[in-house]
Amino acid sequence: MAVTFIGLLYVQIMYMENMIKMRNEQFTETVMRCLNTVAKTLERDETARYLNEDLDEELAAMAGRGSSAYAHGTATQAGRNNARNDFGSQYQLRHEELKERYLYQKELLNEVVLNILETSSDRPIAERADSVTVRTYLHDELLANGIDLPFEFAIANNNGIEYATAGYNAALQSYSLPLFPNDGSGNPHSLRVVFPTKSDYIFSSIKFMLPSFSFTFILLCIFIYTIVVVVKQKKLNEIKNEFINNMTHEFKTPISSISLAAQMLNDDAVRKSPTMMKQAINVISDETKRLRFQVEKVLQLSMFDRKNATMKLQEADANAIIDSVINTFKLKVGKFGGSITGQLDAEDPIVNIDEMHFTNVIFNLLDNAIKYRREDVPPQLSITTANKGGNRLVITVADNGIGIKREDLKRIFEKFYRVSTGNRHDVKGFGLGLAYVHKMVTLFNGSIKAESDLGKGSKFIITLPLINN
Repeated sequence: MAVTFIGLLYVQIMYMENMIKMRNEQFTETVMRCLNTVAKTLERDETARYLNEDLDEELAAMAGRGSSAYAHGTATQAGRNNARNDFGSQYQLRHEELKERYLYQKELLNEVVLNILETSSDRPIAERADSVTVRTYLHDELLANGIDLPFEFAIANNNGIEYATAGYNAALQSYSLPLFPNDGSGNPHSLRVVFPTKSDYIFSSIKFMLPSFSFTFILLCIFIYTIVVVVKQKKLNEIKNEFINNMTHEFKTPISSISLAAQMLNDDAVRKSPTMMKQAINVISDETKRLRFQVEKVLQLSMFDRKNATMKLQEADANAIIDSVINTFKLKVGKFGGSITGQLDAEDPIVNIDEMHFTNVIFNLLDNAIKYRREDVPPQLSITTANKGGNRLVITVADNGIGIKREDLKRIFEKFYRVSTGNRHDVKGFGLGLAYVHKMVTLFNGSIKAESDLGKGSKFIITLPLINN
């Protein structure tokens, strides 16, 4: 699908570029043809002006020369008429008469043309190419060739622009053609025309392609959304499978223990021994509690996601609750030869929390510290409290465990996400502990962040608003 979309977009873009190039070439060809026509028209106008205004002066100047030649021709003709009376002689005389008149007119026109070449360049260009006349010619010629666009123009020479219309912008693309190229001037002039709305004109010729691009863009958005959904579903499927596997392992041990204890109770020898019977009953009770705790953890987080859970927020002394948790957790840490210390220095520890869930938050963080302990050193856990900024309580839970990789730190609070423990396979859980902690702290209007140094330990920092705030 990606290759198809890329190919489709490539074809559309290439087609649009070719269309724009073709329209530009057509536009340029049409404009240059119009300019050439306007330039020739201005030359014809100048020639007509000389013929109309200057021909009389030339005729007057040449009248003396022409009259004597003409009289001589007349006398010659009369003599010949007397000498020749036949039809052939009359035809010959008529032919010679026309030839002499033609030569006279040719000489007269040659002098007019020579005068144009010698004196035309002396006239100001504003007179030779009047702005009103040029605009009229350009407008009519462009309109006749199908270009009905606003335009501006300028007359320029080698020294720069002689004159320009008010809206002429030299920064725009201009179309230029020489004016009066044969007048012999050492500083030839040129006519330059610009079209301020040319881009809109070119775009309007290809706007029929917009629906095609729109449909392609919509399909591309749908394709991207589909890929995102597929990747997300794949990720959720992997999380679901991992969760089922973890849950199976978590439930397998207590179920096996309960099953074994039940079989023991069916044994007559066990029933006759109060000690063994009590032991079997304790196993069933402990493993049942363990199962219930795991199920409650899953249901609890699910209820909070659906916002069906009830929070009992009340004023509580965080130092007192944490101290109680430390005393309870000392036994578990002692099993691994470690220790737990508390430095509860917060002078104002009163916060608005649910005591049960707050206790579970601290327990979860300490339990993770034990799960992800290092094998080469005893676990060392510490909890500190302090006031910050006069309106916040900061709780820090630190350990000397295996640490967390930087790429894992960004995702440890995601539901079902579990940090890789390398070759260790004794760490059990659903990946819900830290997600639960993050959820509870957020509901307490607080925040939590994690810091870690791989191989040296981790630190979780909880910030809660004080009740006075």
